[in-house]
Order: sequence, then structure tokens, then C-alpha cells
Amino acid sequence: MSDVNFELNTILFESTFKIEQSIGPTSAIIGTTFVVGRPYPNDPTKARYVLVTAKHVLDAMPGNDAIWHLRQKDADGIWHRLPFPVRIRTNGVPSWVSHPAADVAAMYAQLPQNTINFLLTISMFADDAVFNKFEVHPGDELNCLGYPMGWESDSTGFPILRSGKIASYPLYPSKDYPTFLYDFEVFDGNSGGPVFMVESNRNFAGSTHVGKIQFIAGLVSQQALHVNERLALSVVVHPDYILQTINMLPSLSP
Repeated sequence: MSDVNFELNTILFESTFKIEQSIGPTSAIIGTTFVVGRPYPNDPTKARYVLVTAKHVLDAMPGNDAIWHLRQKDADGIWHRLPFPVRIRTNGVPSWVSHPAADVAAMYAQLPQNTINFLLTISMFADDAVFNKFEVHPGDELNCLGYPMGWESDSTGFPILRSGKIASYPLYPSKDYPTFLYDFEVFDGNSGGPVFMVESNRNFAGSTHVGKIQFIAGLVSQQALHVNERLALSVVVHPDYILQTINMLPSLSP
């Protein structure tokens, strides 16, 4: 996850999409999703698209279908909004799998051509070994993408990037610490968004290492509350639980 030849901020911008389901003439449930590739076991050069989000986002959508606000690039390299129906239930049965102990959901998805330029694979999820190797610690700055209150960064529907610092300790082992706090004020619509680290020339193992490290460090789950008071903190699900959820999906052949 170091010295990789792509820029994770941009790739995740292109891989993050708003999902929405109307629940009346003037209101809707809105959340954030992102797409990664799960390689085929017998052909790792090919992968299936996997939609990842917070479980409570899909739970809150009562209908069978939602609108996935994709984007498609034309021959001139210009992005255009592409509202796309996605079946999240069939006869009331969820199309997704969810982790039994974490606010994570994942499902296979179909995407039209030219919606994602570079497909991140599940290898981009950090685990305890990555957190330990790079000495991820309180005060480290992370980025996240989402749609606060449904807002978008432009008319084509790209998400909004914000950042904050890791605000709790310890961070691993993940089996004992499945979530951590993030100094980032979360709003409706942020849930399900990717949290990630991109850093150059990081100091770890007693010295500064030239190069770039980047990995997905979690998923926005919810805001932290004291009674009904907002604390301007987000609860982030550890990435290992996202990977566990994806691995609950049925295995398919190419």
C-alpha cells in the first residue's frame, strides 16, 4: 500500500456515488456508497463490482428499488450524471449482505460502461497489519467522501471531500476495537462514505520513508451523540469489517 502508481483521492472520487430512495413527494433517504472490485478466485485479473455502504442506509430504505447517482464519461472526457436504478430488495428480501456486528453492507452491482476509470480492489482495505506497520495513531489525518444533507460537489454528482483527525485510541486489534472516532462532523447523507489515508514521506519505524502510502481506513457509520447533543465526531467502522462483509458475498465464476 505504499509507492502505488495512482492517486487514491481521485480514484475514490470517481468510485463514490450517492444512493437515494424517495419516501414521499418531498423527502428521501440518502446515503453514500463506494465501489470496489472483488477478484474472481480463479482469475484475479478480473473482478466483480461490489457496492459498499453502511447497513443502516439500506435498512432505512423501505422499497425494493433505489436510484444510484452514477456518472458516465463521454468520448471527450466529460462526465455526465447518470441516474441508474438499483435493486436493493426482491420481494422484501435484501440484495445485500451485512456484517452481524458492524454497520456495513455490501452487494454485487452492475455498472454501465465508462462509469469507473480505475477499479480499486479489496486489497486497498487496511487491516491490523497495515495499521501496525505504518503506526497509524491518534492525530493522524484522514480524508472522507460523502453527500452531507445530500449536497454534491458539482452538478454531475461527485461527492464532497472533507478531512479530520483520528480522535480515539486504541485502533487495533480490530476484533477488540471495531470502530474508532474521527474528528469530522457527520450529517445525514454521509453514512457509508469511505474514510482513507493518503500521505507522503511518512515517519514510522523510527525514520522517514520517502514515497506515498494510501489505503482505505474505514467507513462512516454514524455521528457520535451525547443524549441528543451532537459532538461533531463520526464513528468509523474498521476496514477489516468491510472486508469481512464483502467476503460474505457468494463466490461467482467469471
